[in-house]
Amino acid sequence: MTQHEHTSVSRRSFLHATGAVALAGAFGPLLAACGSNTGRGASDSQTIQQWYHAYGEPGVQQAVQRYAKDFSDNAGKSKVTVQWNPGDYDSKLSTSLLSGGGPDVFESTLQLSMVRSGQVVPLDDVIAPAKDDFTATILAGHTVDGKIYGVPQAVDMQMLFYRKSLLDKAGVKPPTTVDELIDAAKRLTTDKVKGLFAGNDGGVGVLGGPALWSVGLDYVTPEHKVGFDDPAAATALGKLRELNTSGALLLGAVKDWSEPDAFTQGLAAMQWTGLWAVPAVQKALGDDFGVLPWPKLTDAGKPSVPVGAYGSMVNAKSQHIDEAKAFVKWLWIDHTDYQQDFNTGYGFHIPPRKSLADKADKLKSGPAADAVKFVQQSAKSSNPPEWTQAMSTAYLDAVAKVVRQGSDAATELRTAAGKVTDELKRLYG
Repeated sequence: MTQHEHTSVSRRSFLHATGAVALAGAFGPLLAACGSNTGRGASDSQTIQQWYHAYGEPGVQQAVQRYAKDFSDNAGKSKVTVQWNPGDYDSKLSTSLLSGGGPDVFESTLQLSMVRSGQVVPLDDVIAPAKDDFTATILAGHTVDGKIYGVPQAVDMQMLFYRKSLLDKAGVKPPTTVDELIDAAKRLTTDKVKGLFAGNDGGVGVLGGPALWSVGLDYVTPEHKVGFDDPAAATALGKLRELNTSGALLLGAVKDWSEPDAFTQGLAAMQWTGLWAVPAVQKALGDDFGVLPWPKLTDAGKPSVPVGAYGSMVNAKSQHIDEAKAFVKWLWIDHTDYQQDFNTGYGFHIPPRKSLADKADKLKSGPAADAVKFVQQSAKSSNPPEWTQAMSTAYLDAVAKVVRQGSDAATELRTAAGKVTDELKRLYG
């Protein structure tokens, strides 16, 4: 399922490396509410309704309808109907769940507020037979207080693309540290080509997370404390500022970081974008590109790739919780053939289960195989369940002021840390 412009915005927005929350509150209102449509037909006790957002790739809608029909015809007493939701899926789902209605089964990222408000049920028993097969970081994104509330369906991730021929011409090796990356971007910059494109905001929207991970920090610690209240965080943001003042960043591109056009058109020698761009880049450049994780800055840090995954969840207000859980297990645990089909049959995603990722023909060689390795070795959650909209806004504001305006990093991070601390106290006491 490639990420074209017409694909639902929510899939990319939840993957912003800064942890920008795609779903504020329960999910985050983006447009008007959906009215009185709750999704479930209360009069049909044997019907389970499953919701998807509108994927942009041809064939996906027909595929999920085929899965549901197979279950309905052959796997049990319940009938599953699929509702395809074009437009603002997040707001529609949020409104339906808050009203006490909504679908029995739905796809979403997990937010702490969903658990605290009793909107979803734990699925530990559902996922138990295959739990060890899921990439740990992906599963952590669907876990709150040790309980799993979503079965990951498909993995999206971001990484650094580089043009092999341009690096060879400049005598530049693929960078393995942030300092090497900055040096490479400068050396690759000419009067016609910039060294790096990380978005028209200079990387503010997507590199805040990788910056922290490059020095061994994170948004929030396992003890529910601020993760970036550390001098190393200021150093990391200082490197993003250095990139922004180097003259090596492409700014003002027609299409932003999530589309590979700047890279494929030769406007930048390196670009930060997503796995979804691989088919378009291959079509344009053939084998003349490679991919990398965001590199480490210090020995305390590690290379990283931001990841996110929609998960299949069960509505706690469903009248058919047991039946809904049985369907989720049937589709997302038992039927590995359908899971593989969903991930690689219509576009380009990584299955969240390691055994399936290793078997996928599309992912066995080249940059795609590298991406699988990055996810299994260097994945970091782009949107942890406890990372609220208020926290994200506070951190993003600090990143923007430091990176684009040149404000003092320690001062701005201290201000953001205070706001995040207030949120964490509200959530955890």
